Amino acid sequence: MTASIPRPGKIIAIHLSYASRADQRGRRPAFPSYFFKPTSSVAASGGTVERPAGTELLAFEGEIALVIGTAARRVTLADAWSHVGWVTAANDLGLYDLRANDKGSNVRSKGGDGYTPIGPDYIDASTVDPAALRVRTWVNGELRQDDTTAGLIFPLAQLVADLSQHFTLEPGDVILTGTPAGSSVIVPGDVVEIEVDAPTVHGTPSSGALVTTVTQGDVPFDGEIGSLPAVDDLQRTEAWGSREEAGLAPIEETAPALSPELRAKLLEAPTAGLSAQLRKRGHHSCFIDGVAANIAGAKIVGTAKTLRFVPFREDLFTAHGGGYNAQKRAFDAVAEGEVIVIEARGDDSTGTLGDILALRAKSRGAAGVVTDGGVRDFDAVAEIGLPVFSQGAHPSVLGRKHVPWDVDVTISCGGAAVQPGDIIVGDGDGVIVIPPALAEEVADDALAQEIEDAWIAEQVAAGNPVDGLFPMNAEWRARYEAATDPRS
Repeated sequence: MTASIPRPGKIIAIHLSYASRADQRGRRPAFPSYFFKPTSSVAASGGTVERPAGTELLAFEGEIALVIGTAARRVTLADAWSHVGWVTAANDLGLYDLRANDKGSNVRSKGGDGYTPIGPDYIDASTVDPAALRVRTWVNGELRQDDTTAGLIFPLAQLVADLSQHFTLEPGDVILTGTPAGSSVIVPGDVVEIEVDAPTVHGTPSSGALVTTVTQGDVPFDGEIGSLPAVDDLQRTEAWGSREEAGLAPIEETAPALSPELRAKLLEAPTAGLSAQLRKRGHHSCFIDGVAANIAGAKIVGTAKTLRFVPFREDLFTAHGGGYNAQKRAFDAVAEGEVIVIEARGDDSTGTLGDILALRAKSRGAAGVVTDGGVRDFDAVAEIGLPVFSQGAHPSVLGRKHVPWDVDVTISCGGAAVQPGDIIVGDGDGVIVIPPALAEEVADDALAQEIEDAWIAEQVAAGNPVDGLFPMNAEWRARYEAATDPRS
């Protein structure tokens, strides 16, 4: 039916709810999580939405909207659907250019005027099966999203019951129930149509086409009074749906996480021996120069997670330095066994991390941090027990010399190129970078060399001269092979 629904008292949206979208993002939540949208974002079908000046990543999200019919407070899962009055279509529009600084609240990135078109018609919720609803989205007539509530991670009734545990859902309140895979960027001139229907019901009740046209705004944001739009490759990838769709080069494939067997070998092999094996294979630029461990005797082995800082500039720091910046995202996302490798251009005159971020990395199981810059709260970081290889202590904050810029990109650290997934090994002799494809053979040969070197040391200790022994000539090689032959 067509109904005139008054402006809702509140709009609650869910982050991830469809399996197809969760798989696209590479993470599947155990429980639903939510955010609020302002009621001033509501718009009718046939209207326009503005992409603000200076932005590029306005994205559509076709969704099923639930409109509460009767108040719900601490309702059971079995009773929850009876409190839903109507079902309709919604477009949960979002501006990814503002997402990082929102720190997950989505206040600005999802709260703009016209960012919640809804309608135009409303399906009586009592006449449909909540597990058999369909949502489809077209952009300029091309079908871009097509999924059903059978693909939800969390059933619609669960969202109602869960939210009612925390506050009263009042008549007219709207729950936006998430978007399936296929959400992407739209540009001025694009026309988005969204329809929700119940194809298993006779007559196929439908919301009708919810139509929104994108226009270009001409008023820029004022950097004097608030953070400016900022995008990076992560935001572009998530807005478009993939690196390919965003026009970005694919990230070179990296090795899978280190196996326990390979990690054990690398922990046993000294960096000196590993670097010698790399040089034999023509790799002469594997050293991260100028760094030393904050904890005496520390050794790190792990795969690289990279973080890049660029030189400080006032306007760039205003846009990129605050809020949930690249530095914080890197430490929040580091995985167990990874080493955060930071490009600070060899500038040790300011800190590149401190005790709070070190604690976060430690709690997530990071193997350590390597930075060619300084470390703030140096003693506290050491007490936390996180191995950090750096150029030493410095009390200054990040914004003195650096702007946190990007994560998971190829960087330079201490003169060495480091890619995400490269294997990092560090000990008292320093830190080296091992291409993943070479790690196994380099580790095996380094350990074999250690056995050989230990035998040579025994011969020197017995009074033999090093001439002809180190390295071994043919005579000494024959003696070594005879001494180490397991058959002898």
